[in-house]
Amino acid sequence: MSTTTFPPSDPLTWKQADTDVHVATRAGEFAGFVEFDGAAHLVRDNHGVDLGAFDSLDDAFRALEAALSALDEAHEPVRRGAAFPSILPRVRRRRPRRARV
Repeated sequence: MSTTTFPPSDPLTWKQADTDVHVATRAGEFAGFVEFDGAAHLVRDNHGVDLGAFDSLDDAFRALEAALSALDEAHEPVRRGAAFPSILPRVRRRRPRRARV
């Protein structure tokens, strides 16, 4: 299974799928949704993980954005600086074989 990560600069795009459901996408990929159950706005991420219940729709939107930003930062590639050795280990070299005559 592959995991898609997005640059944090890509904003979420929200679309209202039904009267009580809003769906978020980022770069064309599903990012999560908010569902209103009559009492609170329930937020789930792109894997269906419950991120909580919120009183307002705006708070629910911000919660999903914050959760995705934290996830993006956690999966950011580690950049190696001067600590990375500039010389890689040598590969064991074989002596060339002579052709038999």
